[in-house]
Amino acid sequence: MAKTTLGRLPREAIRTLEIPRVPTAILDSLRNLIDLTGTLSDACDELGIVALIPGYVLPPVNLGKRIVGPAVTVRNIARDVQIHKAAQDKINTQGETEAHNLAEPGDVLVIEGVMGCSNMGGQSATIAKRQGFIGAIVDATVRDPDQYRTMDWPVWCKGFTPITGKWRMQTVEVNGTVQICGVAVRPGDIVCADDAGVAIIPHDKAAQVLEVALKIDAGDSKRKADIDAGISVADLMTKKYK
Repeated sequence: MAKTTLGRLPREAIRTLEIPRVPTAILDSLRNLIDLTGTLSDACDELGIVALIPGYVLPPVNLGKRIVGPAVTVRNIARDVQIHKAAQDKINTQGETEAHNLAEPGDVLVIEGVMGCSNMGGQSATIAKRQGFIGAIVDATVRDPDQYRTMDWPVWCKGFTPITGKWRMQTVEVNGTVQICGVAVRPGDIVCADDAGVAIIPHDKAAQVLEVALKIDAGDSKRKADIDAGISVADLMTKKYK
């Protein structure tokens, strides 16, 4: 069935209804990497790709989670309005529901947001999860952290706030290129995240990154096996693993 918009944003603000998608086999192989973001960081270093956001910059709300999936993007900007009047008039210009409406199972919600107010709350997250999003990356603040933990729905963000974003921000674009902590994210790019951080793999380079990552992963596994087997430090230092 063809995707449609909800009318929350002008049609031209939704850059594409269908994001580019990499083969499922690539996503499965990325999920099977033992050290997900660490291995991808090393692979991207070799390939000259700026892709990594460390966990101290964008920490996880729920520890012990990892996700791999294509990005559906949202860009929010601050509104220049009188907050009290906007609240009284009930003028809500948040539009992430347009992204929820476009989600497919396994997608990741990626939001370039506004600090100090909520770019996502518990009800929005509940809809996002229901629509198929496996988690969210938010370059800004969110509220209702306990609800994400109760839902067992992974989120990476800059922090928490009780202050609503309804009257303070405006969604201006869905499925355009966003900036997440200095890393460009296009719709369909592969978001890989764990406790150590977030890796954004360009969708058109996913196969290349995976090829290098698999070699690194195999080398790391072999070295770990040698360490566990008691091989001397001298031999470990002279042996080439990757």
